[in-house]
Amino acid sequence: MSLHDDASRVLKEWSPPEGGQERLRLAYLDHLAARPDAMSRSCRDGHLTASALVVDPVRGRVLLTLHRKLRMWLQTGGHCEPVDTTLAGAAMREAAEESGIEGLTLLPGGPVGLDRHLTPCAWHLDVQYAVLAPEGAVEAVSEESLELRWYAYEDVPAVADESVARLTDRTRARL
Repeated sequence: MSLHDDASRVLKEWSPPEGGQERLRLAYLDHLAARPDAMSRSCRDGHLTASALVVDPVRGRVLLTLHRKLRMWLQTGGHCEPVDTTLAGAAMREAAEESGIEGLTLLPGGPVGLDRHLTPCAWHLDVQYAVLAPEGAVEAVSEESLELRWYAYEDVPAVADESVARLTDRTRARL
């Protein structure tokens, strides 16, 4: 199965948490049906990306990255790569690369949410997951980040944009 096929399967099977998410889910599926290159950053009409919020549920906090190019506090994530065979795998790869944390585990239940946003390269049709950090996790800044920092759930809206705050809330509801 290709990454494109996996993305279609995941989105067909996923039950969105609210109505706005259903509209995005259907738009993503339409985009995938119309664009064989929808998973590639070369798709200038927009491409699917995979992200993951790194969560420490024991301490009630999330790890955010100060994105080097965008200069914003965000969850880990980004473009799918040719080595990726699943959306969940792409999200896990991005989380491990950008957080430096070993032993992350995917929060069960599939994607936590969807977010469509414009970036300097194109529209990102982001499929958002959450990953659980093991107890005692130690983060390490990657070349894609200026900084990594843990934030208490309730502090996220003060430092990050609405999409990250929504992702945090959806993740907490799933926990």
